[in-house]
Amino acid sequence: MASSYSTDLKIELMVTGENAGTWGDKTNDNLNVIQQAIAGYGEQSIAGGAQTTALTIANSPTLSVARNIVIKLSGTISGNQIVTVPNGIEKTWIVSNGTTGAFTVEFKTVSGTGATWTTTDKGIKILYSDGTNINTADLSTLAGTVASASIANLAVTSAKLASFAVTEARLASFAVTTSRLATNAVTAIKITQSTITQSKLAANSVGSNQLISTGVTAATYTAATITVDADGRITSASSGSAGAGMGIPTLFESGPSSGTFTAGANTNRIGVYMSGGGGNTGTTGLGGMCPPFPVPGGAGGRGGFGFYNKPITQPFSQPYSVGANAGNTTVANVGTVNAGNNGSPSVVQGGTGAAGNQGSAPGASLANMGTKILVINASNADQPGTLAIFENNGT
Repeated sequence: MASSYSTDLKIELMVTGENAGTWGDKTNDNLNVIQQAIAGYGEQSIAGGAQTTALTIANSPTLSVARNIVIKLSGTISGNQIVTVPNGIEKTWIVSNGTTGAFTVEFKTVSGTGATWTTTDKGIKILYSDGTNINTADLSTLAGTVASASIANLAVTSAKLASFAVTEARLASFAVTTSRLATNAVTAIKITQSTITQSKLAANSVGSNQLISTGVTAATYTAATITVDADGRITSASSGSAGAGMGIPTLFESGPSSGTFTAGANTNRIGVYMSGGGGNTGTTGLGGMCPPFPVPGGAGGRGGFGFYNKPITQPFSQPYSVGANAGNTTVANVGTVNAGNNGSPSVVQGGTGAAGNQGSAPGASLANMGTKILVINASNADQPGTLAIFENNGT
């Protein structure tokens, strides 16, 4: 029976009793074939346009490029290339794409699939055939991990990382320093609410450009109404009048007088002090004794006194009149304070006349204060009325 050849490396398989006298030579040939498969290096030019280059493995003792463990593909290519190895063999190769030219190179079995170098890939691949297809052994298919010592500093760029691939658990505490961050790389959406505490901020590090606009116009506000949100930001501001410009005296009159009071444009409330004129003292008569002597008439009543707290709506302009002796004091749409009554004249041979009644202040917030505020209420008997207006004008 004649010798046969192995499927993968085409080694001659001798039959017992054959090859007398040449057995040693054939054995040496087989060892050379095995050596080529274990340690051989060969180059194969695939120069030219798009084409398919077939690599075969010849029977021992013929050496073949496809039998080498390392194959370098070379030459200048001007089109996409396909390199095939026979179907049915099981073998490992280290294949280097040493070609020149920006075209793809595919290494495959005749009828199966294979591995492809892209147009710019001039690297080395570890390939093996399972008898049907060519498979790749690289970092995408190998188990295990790459130790940090094997990665050069700054070798892993952002383009090499999938979105969200680096999680918080992969980062050592304080591992991301400012030198690792591009300008404006950390946006508001990357910062958890309330994670930036005061201790994380350098002195004077937060300027106006770092603050979110709240729509408040830069201005000087008088007696301002201010709205503050839960984060301490001022979200609105406007000039107001509450608590400012209250009690500003703008008009003072004593009777008899009249005119028109016009409130200031910013005034929203007035405080009005009014007193009516005091009544006149009754006329003096003569007593009945002989010789007769003067007997005084009755004292005039005090004019009424009151304070009116009046909210107003702009525009506000009203007539007023301040009474003379025994005359009423009035501000239209605010109030009227009544004068005191005149005293009665003395009665001849009957004694002193009766005193006049005190006037009133209907609707006043505070009334009949004449005995306590004599400076303002000068409307004693024989005195005219008074009017004093104070404005809440916000200035």
